[in-house]
Amino acid sequence: MKSILRSGPVQSTLAFLIWAYMALIGRTNRWHVEGLEKVEPLWDGDQGLIAASWHSRILLLPVGWTRYMRHRAGSDGKLAIMISMSRDGEFVARAAEKLGLKVIRGSRGNKKKQDKDKGGAAAIRETGELLKEGGAVCITIDGPRGPRQRASLGAALLAQRRGAKIVTYALAASPAKRLNSWDRFVIPFPFTKGAIVIGDIIEAPRGVPAEEIRQRMEDALNAATQRAEELVGGTYEPPEPLEEETA
Repeated sequence: MKSILRSGPVQSTLAFLIWAYMALIGRTNRWHVEGLEKVEPLWDGDQGLIAASWHSRILLLPVGWTRYMRHRAGSDGKLAIMISMSRDGEFVARAAEKLGLKVIRGSRGNKKKQDKDKGGAAAIRETGELLKEGGAVCITIDGPRGPRQRASLGAALLAQRRGAKIVTYALAASPAKRLNSWDRFVIPFPFTKGAIVIGDIIEAPRGVPAEEIRQRMEDALNAATQRAEELVGGTYEPPEPLEEETA
């Protein structure tokens, strides 16, 4: 089954279906938006931006781009999304490209597969160059393996190195199906309610410990996600407990 799903024709078909579904969600849902005024002046500036979101919201991520940013002057080639180098990520990457997003392929290293190149170094270089040029990149900061709604350190370090600001970007839809996956993946339904909440804008000065920036980013994105769920009458699921919290 895996070999069939990863074949070229099947990947192309899945990419088309995902693209069509993302577009349908963006066009048919009734969207409530909060905080867009925070990001618009930053978008029009020349400082790099990192849009931080959760992996569970991948099918919703393009909405902010397609509805509110794509058609602004100077937006061509400005926004990229980082997607795993895995074969399973291939059709998601193709779908994102159909929506006009630049795709950067790469993932965090896998300790169990250190002999395999996941493209992480190349992805960081490409992302760094985009941020240096004043572009923006969307990163699912708990992906690709979790823990759920716990930010990794990578986005904080990248923001510090490139002088970028972090925009916490939360989305929700209701009703929606939640899968029993590590991230509780959200499958939104069309013709329902949707919400986009721009939370805190996180500064990342070099003199501040990266861990402090990471924690602020995680807290702000979870708060924004909870607000988005409230707006659509959905259910907010808290982050996956850490080992020290369950001990």
